[in-house]
Amino acid sequence: MDKKELGRRVNIARKDRGLTSEKLSELCHINATYLRQIEAGKKSPSLEVLLTLCREMGVSPNYLLASELTPAEEDGVELLLQLYQKATPGQIKIITAMVSSALSVLNTDEKPASTP
Repeated sequence: MDKKELGRRVNIARKDRGLTSEKLSELCHINATYLRQIEAGKKSPSLEVLLTLCREMGVSPNYLLASELTPAEEDGVELLLQLYQKATPGQIKIITAMVSSALSVLNTDEKPASTP
């Protein structure tokens, strides 16, 4: 995992949400110094802290770990993230139902047909 890139993305997401490092660290129940070390790329967050950061900043783990994705995966995730961020809560509910339904159909279509 590229700690510098992860830290940069945490910093960007935090600022985009209008959160200070003190406020975000308080929301995540971590020390503000620890958060600043994560943002500086000096420390890696535990899985629990990573997921808490994502929840409190409203970003996906894919966004924070994007340097670990292939360019094609990153483009798709970034586009979905941008659309998600622009959607209202009601739209998100509809979009989630649509995507779940589409994946269900696609997964059914990908299974090999059973022979009688």
